[in-house]
Amino acid sequence: MPADYFADAARALERGHGADAVDLLLAAAKRPDLSRDDRAQLRASLAEAWLLQDDVAKAAAALGSEPHARERLNPARVSDLWRMHGRIAVAGGEASRGIAFLARALTLAERAHDSRAIGLAQYELGISYRQIGDTAIVREHITKAASALHAAGDRRHLAMVHSLSGITQAQEGRLDEAMAALRQAERLAVMVEAGDVLATVCGNQANVALMQHRHEQALALAERSVELQEQAGTPHGIGVALASLGQICVRLGNLARAEQALQRALDVRSPAQFRRETTGAVFDSLAQIYVIRGAVDEASTSLERARAAYGESRTSRWYLWSIQVLEARVALRQNDARLALTRSRALASAAGVPVVYGLQGDLISAEALLSLGQPAEAQAQLEGILPRIHPTAMSGIWGEFLRLRGRLHAAAGRATEAYHDFGQSVSVFGLLGERYQAALGHLELGRLAAAAGARSKATHQLQEASRVFDALGAAPERAEVDAVLRSVNNTAAGGYVGASIDGDDAIVRRLVDASAMPALLEREGVTAIHEACEARAVALVVDLPAGRIRVLAAAGTDLEAARALSEAALRGSAASRQGLEVHPIGRDADGPRFVVLSTERPVPPALRQRLRTLCAVLRQGFELCQARERVPEAGAVALERQLEPLIPGFVCASAAMQRVTDQIQRLQGNDLNVLITGESGTGKDLVARAIHAGSPRSGNMFLPYNCTSATRELADSQLFGHRRGSFTGATSDQPGVLRTAVGGTLFLDEVGDLPIDVQPKLLRFLEQGEVLPVGETRPQRVDVRVVAATNADLEQRVAEGKFREDLFYRLCVIRIHVPPLRERREEIPHLSTFFLRDASERLGKPGVRLSPDTLDIFDAFTWPGNVRQLRNEVQRAVALTSAHDIITPEMLSSALAVPTALDARALPRGRGRRTTLASAVEKLEREMIESALQRSRGNISQTARALGLTRRGLYLKMNRLELSNLPAEAD
Repeated sequence: MPADYFADAARALERGHGADAVDLLLAAAKRPDLSRDDRAQLRASLAEAWLLQDDVAKAAAALGSEPHARERLNPARVSDLWRMHGRIAVAGGEASRGIAFLARALTLAERAHDSRAIGLAQYELGISYRQIGDTAIVREHITKAASALHAAGDRRHLAMVHSLSGITQAQEGRLDEAMAALRQAERLAVMVEAGDVLATVCGNQANVALMQHRHEQALALAERSVELQEQAGTPHGIGVALASLGQICVRLGNLARAEQALQRALDVRSPAQFRRETTGAVFDSLAQIYVIRGAVDEASTSLERARAAYGESRTSRWYLWSIQVLEARVALRQNDARLALTRSRALASAAGVPVVYGLQGDLISAEALLSLGQPAEAQAQLEGILPRIHPTAMSGIWGEFLRLRGRLHAAAGRATEAYHDFGQSVSVFGLLGERYQAALGHLELGRLAAAAGARSKATHQLQEASRVFDALGAAPERAEVDAVLRSVNNTAAGGYVGASIDGDDAIVRRLVDASAMPALLEREGVTAIHEACEARAVALVVDLPAGRIRVLAAAGTDLEAARALSEAALRGSAASRQGLEVHPIGRDADGPRFVVLSTERPVPPALRQRLRTLCAVLRQGFELCQARERVPEAGAVALERQLEPLIPGFVCASAAMQRVTDQIQRLQGNDLNVLITGESGTGKDLVARAIHAGSPRSGNMFLPYNCTSATRELADSQLFGHRRGSFTGATSDQPGVLRTAVGGTLFLDEVGDLPIDVQPKLLRFLEQGEVLPVGETRPQRVDVRVVAATNADLEQRVAEGKFREDLFYRLCVIRIHVPPLRERREEIPHLSTFFLRDASERLGKPGVRLSPDTLDIFDAFTWPGNVRQLRNEVQRAVALTSAHDIITPEMLSSALAVPTALDARALPRGRGRRTTLASAVEKLEREMIESALQRSRGNISQTARALGLTRRGLYLKMNRLELSNLPAEAD
């Protein structure tokens, strides 16, 4: 395709400007000088441009029919076509067909050694498998996509890969890692001015922030996502952002705002394939609003519409579980407990039901059994649920479980246990920002207090519930509040409900349960101490450096008053500390943690003993939380592969280099000596720089020193320094590289060549951290980390007496072996792409490409000089070519030069790779058919006879093997 048109269209696509890209590509399509590859690339790009505008029909029309196996096209261009066919199939709800197309695209991209095509196919497969819900496969695809796209320099799609990674990590409960991935996605999207990608990233950040209980941040991010989507002008994106904003507002109890956003989402006009799924989510959220308000007919209608929309999209099985949960809740709202029990049991026992939805079905079943007057069965149901709940990852389910268990305790007359379960349920939903669910807990606390005759406490709890139900328009619950209030007014005062003196076991159990989440433990800790010790106010604080105080939680007062109390207790005069008590509760990551109590009178002995007990339990709870955070989840025991390269140019796309990367990541945070081994040119210096970049010394100097060319005297002076006049020519003091690198990392390259006479001084430094410069009499202490590298067999040198054994063991605390390039051939296309892009930018020659035949030669060559030789070969070829030119085999150096493209195809592909019997057979079939076709000059009948096949059998094999670039058929 003409370079100017394609470059402008590519920039428009990178920024998400589909309409601009369409205009440029349609203008390019009118040119008569387009090659077949150009037209294939134009078709794929035009389809992508239409998809950016949500127009699947025009995308399909632009793409045309599926590629024919005999089309004489570059495999990379055929890969683009199959990838777009896969995207369109997935968008149309045909996930399985789409995945098959995308797998074919990946095979062709790998055959073409095209990093960008490989990365895009891997990313689209990750997106497709996410719809199926297989996160392990998703993670594998996006990791491979990241390596390929980094090499290709495709920042737009790298941002999308990081965004998908963030979503996957959030689903696994790794919220901090998810937000970090999304921040990286945001940075990349901003760099390329991809407003549509940035809008999607902000929407994903909003959902993760909500899961982190950062409610205001979640709301702000959701609103920003809507604003950015409106600027991008993609209808589907606008609808998704509005639906997400509406769902967040439902969770936070802002139903009026939620309704407004959801109705706007319904008004958005986008193609049916995209609108159906968004419409289903909108009606799902509207049904939740109607359930809260008790409008069961409207809720049922919305669920019918959601089910219809999801059913038409055929890609929304996950969302259908949500509908079944809501349908069971509607039955409860209709006071039809038997229908609710039937629906919830069907949901919980359904094949393939996700854990979260199955647990919700079980909880609804327990509530229905309670309504049917079957407490024993409800108790058994809850006991079966408990072991399957992970409070940290399932906070909402945990809060609902606590409320139901509290109802069972209350029904059995266990008021203290009920009180603590209801109270902790309120804390959980308060932490989540779910006002409606928290208000249900307040209602239960009010009902419990009213039954005990505690009029004051009952009135307080019921007023809290009433305030929220009024704001939400929850008419059924408001009617319940009024009924309980009437009963309170008719009950004699004087009863008590709460943390009684003989109820310490229940309080301790409440704190132990709360230790599932640090934020919940903070809330529950101050609440328990406030009630159990009859304090006026309680604050849990961290004493930060520079005299600052951070309030974690407070009870009986607001945060500002709590901060003032804490400052008086920790830093005030004796007079200001009157009526205040301070108790240490271990350490937070930022400083010591304390509980501060404000009391109207001295704490009596019985309550003081209770206070000590609760503080000890609280301290142990925080220690348990910290220990749990230090232990990775089972799915993350193997180090999570970083999607970002350790340092620029560090390509990791093979199992061999992944092992190296894992070792480097394990070294982060320590200062051990490292010995890096490997052949010359494998990239040992990059590994050393990556180790430094991940260490606490990364802010200081990384200083390389090559030990090969130095004599004994020169090495001594260069390493350890010298004084002026210490030898002839020493005209000034020199610090030496060890003292120059103080605080940083010294990289000793080819350490095996270090003169034997200098080795004892290096050993002394490694053992004692001291250097003795030439001409000095006193050693000097130096803080430097040493990383060494060698391509020599040091064990053999030790045996020969050329290298000290004690120095060898000092250097070899950690050993990392970098494999030669021939053992990691998967990286050759990515390294070639990276070096090509780097050389083109430095030499000012844009648009230079490597031909498929050249990449075949690169793939087959043994590379005795490893990565360095590959880099030099690519740089040499770029220097000798012109901008927008194609590097062909004739342009390579004599070590790689191949006379014709036919010779290039005859070279053995993938030598040294692991292979299967099926792939070996396929390779043999391909070579035999290609050879026979060449001999017969493309005559199908002669080729079939030579191979002992029928014409139809040969055609079938050629279709299966997707043979291309063959001579035209002669008969």
